[in-house]
Amino acid sequence: MSLAPRAVLVHRRTEYEELLARHGTHGQAAFLLSRRGRSIDEVVHRHERTRQALREVAAAVPLTWRSSSVERADLDRFPFAPEDVVVVVGQDGLVANTAKYLRGQPVVGIDTDPGRNPGVLVRHRCADTAALLRAAIAAGGRAEELTMVEAVADDTQRLLALNEIYLGSPGHQTARYRLGGEGDQGPEEAQASSGVLVGTGTGATGWLRSLWLERGSSAGLPSPCERRLLWFVREAWPSPATGTTKVAGELGQGQGLRLTVESDRIVVFGDGMEGDALELTWGQSVRLGIAGTSLRLVT
Repeated sequence: MSLAPRAVLVHRRTEYEELLARHGTHGQAAFLLSRRGRSIDEVVHRHERTRQALREVAAAVPLTWRSSSVERADLDRFPFAPEDVVVVVGQDGLVANTAKYLRGQPVVGIDTDPGRNPGVLVRHRCADTAALLRAAIAAGGRAEELTMVEAVADDTQRLLALNEIYLGSPGHQTARYRLGGEGDQGPEEAQASSGVLVGTGTGATGWLRSLWLERGSSAGLPSPCERRLLWFVREAWPSPATGTTKVAGELGQGQGLRLTVESDRIVVFGDGMEGDALELTWGQSVRLGIAGTSLRLVT
């Protein structure tokens, strides 16, 4: 007997909840904000709007479905199931934070603060939730398959990201490694830099775009569904022992970029989530390329 679908509501703590966790009381938080020229009223208003959005979304889940919820900090421990429909209630970045833990489950993005969020990934309003949930499980339902990037280490550790993967020193010091593309002629190049960034078309509105603009790259930025990645080395340092000839490129389907660690420790994390990173030590290698799985975003 097949299980009924489960709606998983993903959210994050509001700014107001974080203030209370840090300062203990509403009054103390209000006092500290007032000293910085800010009013707690605007923070409370956004908090209440977010909580109301969560209540509306939860109420829209069909009575025959199961439901659950998870806070962003607990995503790495939450057991997502194949029959889940994931409803991200919040900002665009929360969709990216969630994507790495999914394996093809449909995702619905609900914007809790229209006009404040760009709405690139959270494209819908609370009132649309019921229809979107039905569409998510319907045959032929409309969804975009957003390309993701993956890092696979030689010890089988694996990391997925929707926007970008960054490799570098955990202390933001110089990272030392050897870098080369699969199938390149000649040896990997020894480099010392601030790290390497590999990004997708979804990430082309953020960090990847800033590097692309800084370099004046002639490569076109990929679109979110395009099976193509761009990569950049940040601030490569030339020396008698390190080079700067391999500092940017593209990766298509089946192509990979390989990095071999020559530092005591390099971290690999995706979409800004440094707390959930791979750690590589001297001599280990990691391959970066297009992930076999995509983010299925319900439209």
